[in-house]
Amino acid sequence: MIRLRNMAEETNQPEASQPSAEEQKPSPASQEAKLKSEKPAAGAGAAKPKKEKPPAVEDKPFTEFIEQHFNPTLKQALTAQGIDDVELNLSKQSLPIATANEQCWQVSGNWQNGQRQFKIYFLDEDISGPKAFSYATSGGKPSTLESFMIDERKITLDLMVLYTLQRLNGQKWLSRN
Repeated sequence: MIRLRNMAEETNQPEASQPSAEEQKPSPASQEAKLKSEKPAAGAGAAKPKKEKPPAVEDKPFTEFIEQHFNPTLKQALTAQGIDDVELNLSKQSLPIATANEQCWQVSGNWQNGQRQFKIYFLDEDISGPKAFSYATSGGKPSTLESFMIDERKITLDLMVLYTLQRLNGQKWLSRN
């Protein structure tokens, strides 16, 4: 607009012959071209490096994830439910089936001096792999192995804790229904 006024003054034309306000607006195509020409000049030296996100806890090695994240989070959740004497352990043991010779990783939990026990079996050394669940009372043999978290595509720490609490609550071990 300033440039147009200067041109009008140079040619000594009256200001009435200047283009109207609508005619002075730049077209969208000229605005886009102007923005494209300004971007390299302004951003050439000021490119900001993106901060890398730390890896998700679920991406950590299996034993590290279970020992440093799952077990402490599950213990905290059980404590919030009123279970103060829970013990959680990770170990590699055989399945409680007479014909099973292979060992798998197991999270074992017990409380009330071993009166209530549960196990989560990780058949592969992977939290996204097949899992099973069993429980026992009064030091008895575990219940039937039941599939655990089979419908979940993405396994997260929070989901694992939630499903464990739901399964224990299904036995009415956390609250009375």
